[in-house]
Amino acid sequence: MKNIIKSMAFLIVAIFSIYCGKSESSAGPGFSAVNDKDSKQTILQIAAGSKDHTTLVAAVKAADYVDVLASTGPFTVFAPTNAAFEKLPPGTVDGLLASSKKNDLQNILEYHVFVGVLNASTMENGTYGMANRKDINVEIKNGKITINGANIVATIPAGNGVIHVIDAVLLPPAN
Repeated sequence: MKNIIKSMAFLIVAIFSIYCGKSESSAGPGFSAVNDKDSKQTILQIAAGSKDHTTLVAAVKAADYVDVLASTGPFTVFAPTNAAFEKLPPGTVDGLLASSKKNDLQNILEYHVFVGVLNASTMENGTYGMANRKDINVEIKNGKITINGANIVATIPAGNGVIHVIDAVLLPPAN
């Protein structure tokens, strides 16, 4: 029995040493590389397959958040359409996609993510804390839900949460 325990301990230490010794670039792909045809698509897979969310997907890639949105979650993502990004002043999106603005881009993207599931049927009027620790305001009037004034135009369940497609980009308040 002692030999089995020693062997198991050695094996665990060896695996841990091998794993921890890898650099980030050699660790291999993360959750985004999982290709499971039997499971419900993740938020990332749904967005990547949408012709209306190419700008959002480009932003997620530029912010290095691909694996986050492919992970188990659960998340609620308020996903602006390409048309929503086009409402921003000219040059805003290109500026945010620059590597020098990565922190700003991450802050904006995190303002679109709630950790947990907010279904339309469970949302209430009030504020909700987002991943960037800033609050959004949800208002429900005549059955229509708005997030900081942006309209939810569609809701899509995902394997790791839910996507609410919105018609405006949510900009976090200044500190």
